[in-house]
Amino acid sequence: MNSQSEQTSIHQRVEQWLTQVVIGLNLCPFAAKPHKKKQIKIYISQAQQEEKLLEDLYQQFLELDSTPADQLETTLVVVPYFLSSFDDYNQFIDWIDALIMQHNWEGIYQVATFHPDYCFAGNRPEDDENLTNKSPYPIYHLIREESIEKVLARYPHPESIPENNIQRISTLTSEEKTRLFSYLMTTHKE
Repeated sequence: MNSQSEQTSIHQRVEQWLTQVVIGLNLCPFAAKPHKKKQIKIYISQAQQEEKLLEDLYQQFLELDSTPADQLETTLVVVPYFLSSFDDYNQFIDWIDALIMQHNWEGIYQVATFHPDYCFAGNRPEDDENLTNKSPYPIYHLIREESIEKVLARYPHPESIPENNIQRISTLTSEEKTRLFSYLMTTHKE
């Protein structure tokens, strides 16, 4: 088990990323409301192997399953001690998909992905477009599909969100990028 101060530091970095990047840049137009209502859980996994991480994810899905959305809308499962390689992280998604299928959670939950070395297919690692999904640690975002469907029904042109995010990132000055994404230089490389 890692020290309480280390856990606090990890939580603070994720919270800072959530408020300054995800919400601050409006990369997810649906995050501000549940964040303001304290309905977003940040769970820091201690996992250093696949089985433990799968168990942690399973427990977090169960908690979402047994907690009303107005109390717990969504969960960020932060993985600071495992899956630092983006390729390994990306391959682990197959295990999460299998877990969702095994428990008949298809259509109930989906997972969004964030990683310090996130790189979209066809992009170079240094491309700015990747910043939309770069986070201080590997993170699996557990999302209630019903909640997404509700907000998408009220959101004009949801298909434009990824392009809007890329546009927003491209308008940042190099100083803003340095300030907002400094965690990419200081977190998982330690």
